[in-house]
Amino acid sequence: MKNVIVIATLMVSLNSVAQDQYTKGMQRAFQLWGEQKTMEASNMFERIASVEMDNWLPHYYAAQVNTVAAFGEKDKEKVGQLLGKAQEYIDMAKVISPDNPEILVQQAMVHTAWIAFDGATYGMTLSGKVAALYEKALQLAPKNPRVVFSKAEWDMGSAKYFGQDITPYCADVKRSLELFANFKPESEFHPSWGEDRAKTVLENCGK
Repeated sequence: MKNVIVIATLMVSLNSVAQDQYTKGMQRAFQLWGEQKTMEASNMFERIASVEMDNWLPHYYAAQVNTVAAFGEKDKEKVGQLLGKAQEYIDMAKVISPDNPEILVQQAMVHTAWIAFDGATYGMTLSGKVAALYEKALQLAPKNPRVVFSKAEWDMGSAKYFGQDITPYCADVKRSLELFANFKPESEFHPSWGEDRAKTVLENCGK
């Protein structure tokens, strides 16, 4: 009986140490990202993901940090490297957490980054996929503010491209802000981004 108690205590201690290392690692990765040290942040998320094989979050952020870096990049080789790595980690995240609306939004962002880089080449092949991803995410999580806002921003961009009225999508952005106001992430590391961007988009709606 004493041995069982010792083993149980040891297991609890090991789990606590592992959790503490995970927390410190994630905090450090976000710190690096905030300091614009994209490569270092990506490497940190990747190292955490290699250990946290059943946790989709470090995979998600490894994808996100590379996706964000790809927007605005003009060098095709660099864009390919960044978005190739992003896709690799999105694919792993999907295996861990299938039909996850946050991951679907991130996948849509990867495709959008390709379209932003070269719309003539990638617009025709990827635009439909982006729209489908947002539709699926909305069906899965109609009250997720990132889903509502990201879909609205995509729809707004599409409407502008085709010379259509964006007013209906301004209303969707406003609704996303109402959802952001009441949104509580499951943990300190679950996605919580988007509110500031949504406020900026709404301020410029119709201008």
